[in-house]
Amino acid sequence: MALDIKEVLKELCEVPGPSGFEEEVVLRAKKLVEPYMDETWVDTLGNLMGVRKCGKPGAKKLLIDAHIDEIGFVVTAIEEGFLKFSALGGLDARLLPAAGVTVMTEPVMDGVVCVLPPHILRPEDTEKVTKIDELYIDIGLSQEEAERLIPIGTAGVLASNTRDFGENQICSKALDNRAGFAAILGALELIKNESFDDIDLYVMASVQEEVGMRGAGPGAFAVSPDYCIVVDVGEAKTPDATDYEIPEKMGEGVIVARGPNMNRAFTDMIINIAREKEINHQITVIPGGSSGTNTKEIQISQCGVATAFVAIPIKYVHSANEVVLIDDIESTAKLLGETIKSVKGA
Repeated sequence: MALDIKEVLKELCEVPGPSGFEEEVVLRAKKLVEPYMDETWVDTLGNLMGVRKCGKPGAKKLLIDAHIDEIGFVVTAIEEGFLKFSALGGLDARLLPAAGVTVMTEPVMDGVVCVLPPHILRPEDTEKVTKIDELYIDIGLSQEEAERLIPIGTAGVLASNTRDFGENQICSKALDNRAGFAAILGALELIKNESFDDIDLYVMASVQEEVGMRGAGPGAFAVSPDYCIVVDVGEAKTPDATDYEIPEKMGEGVIVARGPNMNRAFTDMIINIAREKEINHQITVIPGGSSGTNTKEIQISQCGVATAFVAIPIKYVHSANEVVLIDDIESTAKLLGETIKSVKGA
């Protein structure tokens, strides 16, 4: 694959873009997707949209979506120069004490979440998880300076250095779901020289997924696609989880999901493509009323959309040190590319 997935991830993951504050990462994503699209734009909610048209009037539409936001926090008060904050999305309180954070001032500021040293804790407190509303962020400023430099409502993210890890892996914050968008770019690279005869291809980097899948529904409503593939991440097995809790594994390829939120015929088509093209893949079942991704929001947009869901296995989801295997992103890109080629001839 000519596209350097690692470099794309490093460019995207280093940019802070929590839910509701995605502007900078959307602009980065727009720059990366523009060479593959006839037109790109940012809609009212902040979703990045792109289209590659076939030129046929009334052509069917295929939309591929990956949310671009990440978990984070927003400053709610300042006390004695320390920041109080609330979560944006599924910020895990277990991981926060002593964690480094980036506050999205101009320029950005480093901070650290306060933590009591272990030798002054009471025995009964050593096994407790401190709630987010009891935590503070230290940014090394006086009350006066903090109030001057950090307006209430300023957002922030977990601090992380995107880095090579192990064998062909990347460790970073925000792989959920910048890895999904990187897979879409990989697919677009693979099909860039393919002709399009009868389908218009749309791409969406949707916003505010982590706070209730808010961007995807309106974005899909505006496009009114006939088909959609949602690309996100899925938890990958580690020794501390059972096979029942997390059956999917890194290194076994793209995850294709079955369940009520996924159109059966479209999903079967994608699985058959994976088998025929010998693309490394694994199948999972999501039986509930919602997959916890954009899939449902797009599935029920307008009069309904034939929607499928594929995921990239990653470890340590919603932490500052998520881990992904580049091979799994590439298998996702290959499956997306082959599916795009198959749908356009349907």
